[in-house]
Amino acid sequence: MGIHRLNHAVLYVADLDRSVAFYRDVLGFQPVPMTPDGFRGATFLQAPDSTNDHDLGLFELGAGAGPSAAGRSTVGLYHLAWEVDTLDELAATAERLAAADALVGASDHGTTKSLYGRDPDGLEFEVVWLVPAALLDDTALAARKRIGRLDLEKERQRYGGQTRGGVGISVPA
Repeated sequence: MGIHRLNHAVLYVADLDRSVAFYRDVLGFQPVPMTPDGFRGATFLQAPDSTNDHDLGLFELGAGAGPSAAGRSTVGLYHLAWEVDTLDELAATAERLAAADALVGASDHGTTKSLYGRDPDGLEFEVVWLVPAALLDDTALAARKRIGRLDLEKERQRYGGQTRGGVGISVPA
């Protein structure tokens, strides 16, 4: 099975309008008109610049839904990771997440530079920029074995704010 990438994710949420607003206003996802006729409580969204039919489906459970216990007392998904093209875009995302009080972490994994966010239901996600293959060096590759503090300004100086990130863990073009 030759998987190329994650095509879409579907999340159960307590309040559909609140979740749509979060993913639209903070991460730039846009609703797409594909909810089946007569089907209520779902919205499908597409990420900016995506070529997917949709990238995220949100299914409403209602206000009585309890928080996810995944990773605390049950098995379940920890997070999904969405890739951005540039470090400038990653920095702008960090600002939007912080303004929404949704930024929960930032890490340097050597070949990847990552932000961690939490949506209104407490579901976590990652937004990542990948070092392009042509810029991988021994330092970046060795740093994959640790989790460091992300210094976005330092990384922008090192790689350039508008340098397009890699594909996967950077496959040369």
